[in-house]
Amino acid sequence: MIVKVDRNYLEINSIKDLKVSKKPNENCKINLIDPPDFQLNKFFYKQVGKDYRWIDRLVWEDIKWLNYVENSKVKTYILKDRENLIGYFEIIFDFEKKHSEIAYFGILSEYFGKNYGGYLLSEAITKSFENSIERVWVHTCSLDHKNALKNYLARGMKIFKSEKINVNIS
Repeated sequence: MIVKVDRNYLEINSIKDLKVSKKPNENCKINLIDPPDFQLNKFFYKQVGKDYRWIDRLVWEDIKWLNYVENSKVKTYILKDRENLIGYFEIIFDFEKKHSEIAYFGILSEYFGKNYGGYLLSEAITKSFENSIERVWVHTCSLDHKNALKNYLARGMKIFKSEKINVNIS
């Protein structure tokens, strides 16, 4: 079955434009996964993406996951509340162009509605700019969580491109 999907590309060009969402509680912390651990990326990709049609990487062999996370341009961060895994984001840096893409971002469904999403996105944008980046971008679509676009806009990101695409969801 073919469905029409709205896809939006958003960007933020200065840390000064970031509208920070505060930490939900003092037990939250963001950690860079160093050394990289493809099993964490794989876990979050599957768990966060299962309801939003994240399917591209489901066919990846472990070696492809390993090569991806060990790329020096890719950084993965996880959000924990005490020892509970809450969410993650992957940033792909292009240091020559001084851009970064928030490639994947999300929280586990049991933590929806608890202010983790805004905080996690604030941290993803902040971590990008801490690496001498001048532009952070992301794309989202109407298959993603219903609040995804709202969260990006609420953090100060602006849409720079929109398109309608056909997606086969059979």
